Amino acid sequence: MTTPPETARVHPTPTSRQIRRWRRNLADERAEAAVYRELAARRTGEEREILLALAEAEKRHQEHWLALLGPHVGRPLRGHWRTRGLGLLARRLGGVFVLALAQQAEARSTYDADVDATAAMAADERIHGEVVRGLATRGRMRMSGTFRAAVFGANDGLVSNLALILGIGASGASQATVLLSGLAGLLAGALSMGAGEYVSIRSQRELLEAANPSPEAAAAIGHLDVDVNELALVYRARGLTAEEAQAHADTVIATFSASTVIAPDGAEGDHEAIGTAFGAAASSFCFFASGALIPVLPYLFGAEGLTAIVVGSGLVGIALCLTGATVGVLSGASPVKRALRQLAIGFGAAGATYALGLVFGAAVG
Repeated sequence: MTTPPETARVHPTPTSRQIRRWRRNLADERAEAAVYRELAARRTGEEREILLALAEAEKRHQEHWLALLGPHVGRPLRGHWRTRGLGLLARRLGGVFVLALAQQAEARSTYDADVDATAAMAADERIHGEVVRGLATRGRMRMSGTFRAAVFGANDGLVSNLALILGIGASGASQATVLLSGLAGLLAGALSMGAGEYVSIRSQRELLEAANPSPEAAAAIGHLDVDVNELALVYRARGLTAEEAQAHADTVIATFSASTVIAPDGAEGDHEAIGTAFGAAASSFCFFASGALIPVLPYLFGAEGLTAIVVGSGLVGIALCLTGATVGVLSGASPVKRALRQLAIGFGAAGATYALGLVFGAAVG
């Protein structure tokens, strides 16, 4: 005997509490569908089709709540403030940031515990989360190199220049000396970070390019002895088993043409993840400089002594929390935990430098 598919449970006389819950669920489903349509409007091709399919799936869930509500639908309610905010961001920004937030929104689904939601609906929400995760991963891959340089640059600028200013300030140096040291640290650090990122990314890309097969080797395939050749060794060297390598070599020789290559370039995805050398260098320079400027601001406006230290530290703390929270959102993790982790690490390093400055100042004095 087969089990009939799950349908909306019939409630001849639903309570007011049930009606309110069903109407909220309906409003949230409508808002989520709107988010996916907004995101789809900013995309083309496969990603657009996937997002529109998600919006259609949310429409099926709406029909479930409409069937339960029957004549109690009432006037449309507004969705949860988080979903409405997500819709606003989707209209204004789009991109991986909104997809990451949508991934978290799908993970917060309460259908597993909702007695009036079907198991299929709860399963849908879990799958939707994985679909959005996949789309967000594409975006993360495209921006990962530049984003890594930006986060590293901003965090390094905030922490290193705050530590420098605290250390020098604690030693008893004048306000002018602290300010000059902070500006010098900003310029030197930004130039160093930019140059370092350029060299690092450029070197990584060159190493990846060195793994690409030679065009001259591909041209030699047509002249190989089909009975005795080492083409299979190429594929064994690239990780295939002896049997797989021989089979692939036979296929390549049998189908050889002017467009045949020994092996496809394997570094395209890695190149995308790493980013460009100029992009990473510019990102690192700008974000280090902007981060390093924050602890200097109180001194630029004439503050000095403990006042400048407290204000500068407070501004840096806020910036560290924002940086950590942004990383948390984009990685699908808790933004609060990431913000607190960033704050603890940054203030730990700066506090240690401040303590050393006090010791040094006391020793010199």
